[in-house]
Amino acid sequence: MNMKTEVIILKDVWVHYDGIKVLEGVDLTLKQHDFLGIIGPNGGGKSTLIKVILGLVKPSRGTIRVLGDTPQNSRKYIGYVPQYSLFDPDFPMSVWDVVLMGRLGQVGLFKKYSKDDKKMALDALEMTDMLEYKDRQIGNLSGGQRQRVFIARGLVSNPKLLLLDEPAAGIDTIMQTEFYELLEKLKTKMTIIMVSHDISAVSVYVDKIACLNHKLFYHDSKEMTAEDLEATYQCPVELIAHGVPHRVLKHH
Repeated sequence: MNMKTEVIILKDVWVHYDGIKVLEGVDLTLKQHDFLGIIGPNGGGKSTLIKVILGLVKPSRGTIRVLGDTPQNSRKYIGYVPQYSLFDPDFPMSVWDVVLMGRLGQVGLFKKYSKDDKKMALDALEMTDMLEYKDRQIGNLSGGQRQRVFIARGLVSNPKLLLLDEPAAGIDTIMQTEFYELLEKLKTKMTIIMVSHDISAVSVYVDKIACLNHKLFYHDSKEMTAEDLEATYQCPVELIAHGVPHRVLKHH
């Protein structure tokens, strides 16, 4: 893949659930090493868009190509960190076991992990600065540490595309900063899409921003207009541009 390769192409994608419109005419093109943040209200279709890219939801109409193929055929090259990783904190599963689970798509169920699988798990833990915790029970980690483990699980398949659905939820502010800095490091190796409610964090760390509320407002840049935000959230939104000089737009 070269730097100009298009990783994701969505054209006029619509999704309906039981006749209810969830996504409307979505167009989106991302290239290798893009880091896109998607913001928008609850119920606006953000998680659905992630599932469309994963091939878990089939559009009512429109076309989608991921890594030059169908989402289903490209899924093995996609790392995914869902919004909520449900687990029993008392279940005796180690960090090492959780990360190795990310190789199941390659090795299949009930098959032994190879030396290569284990090396990739070690590399993923090292990349997320969690190698020293590999023998720790997952339930004994902090929220931020657990999220790093789940990202390592998403990275262990050596993905070309990483999808993150509200990955910083439940993480304290200090750990969030470290977490976003990790993503900034990872974007040199892959394309990243992150769904988030945190507009300020998204605006600092991502390269491009899209607003989604059934329709996608996207300009292939980091610029957000007050009009885009108001159309997305259906109300006036206060926008603060960081730096000097800064400006404050309409109050709620």
